[in-house]
Amino acid sequence: MLTLHRADVLLTGRGADPLPGGAVLVDGGRITAVGPYEELGARAPQARVRRWPGLLTPGLVLHGARELLEEAYHPDGQFEADALGTEPIAGAAELAALGLTEARRGNSARRAAQKLLARGVVAVSGRLTVAAVRTAVARSGLELLPPAAGEGAPGGRRAVSADPFEGLADVQDAFHGVVAAGGPARFAVFAAAAGSLREAGSAACVATVIGGRLLHRRR
Repeated sequence: MLTLHRADVLLTGRGADPLPGGAVLVDGGRITAVGPYEELGARAPQARVRRWPGLLTPGLVLHGARELLEEAYHPDGQFEADALGTEPIAGAAELAALGLTEARRGNSARRAAQKLLARGVVAVSGRLTVAAVRTAVARSGLELLPPAAGEGAPGGRRAVSADPFEGLADVQDAFHGVVAAGGPARFAVFAAAAGSLREAGSAACVATVIGGRLLHRRR
C-alpha cells in the first residue's frame, strides 16, 4: 500500500535545506519519492495520507546499546514501580542484587526499546552479548549496528540514557542515513520547527517509522 507522509517541514539529512510542506511517499518498506506534498499527492492520488505536525527527519541512532540495554535494568512500570521505582538501575552490585534471569533481562531490553522508539531512534550501536537482549532488539524493529570507534572502551560513555542527542554538539549527528527515494522507509517526526530540534529534544517525537511500519505514534 502506498502511504504519503506529509509534514510541516521535511529535513532529508544532515546539512540539507529544510523543505516546508515536504512529503515522503512510501511503498511497503521503501521510499519511492521525496518532495513537495502537492507534487507527490498528484503523482499518487490513491495513496493513504498521514499528516504530521512538525519536522520529519531521518530516524536517529543511539550509541551505547550495551550500556543501556545490558548493563542497566528497566523496571516494569506496572508491576515493579513500587519496589524498584521507574528509573533504570545500573551498577554491577545493584544488578546482581536483582538476581536477573535472561528472560527478565530480555523484557527489560524490550521496555527500553519502546522508550527509544518514542524518541525517534531507529538504530542502536554496540556489542550485545545476551541472547534475550539481542532478540528483544530485533523484534522491536531497531537496527543493531557495530560499536562506534571507542564505544565501550574504558572511560567511554557510561551514562544510561535513552536520549540520542545527549553529548552531541550537533543533534543532526544523530541522524541515521538520509530520507531519499530508493532508500529504506525509516524516519521520525518531531513536534519542532526547523532549526529548533535541539530545544525541542528527542522527547518531542511524534512518530517513528521503520521499514514503512509506524512503530511509534504519540497519543
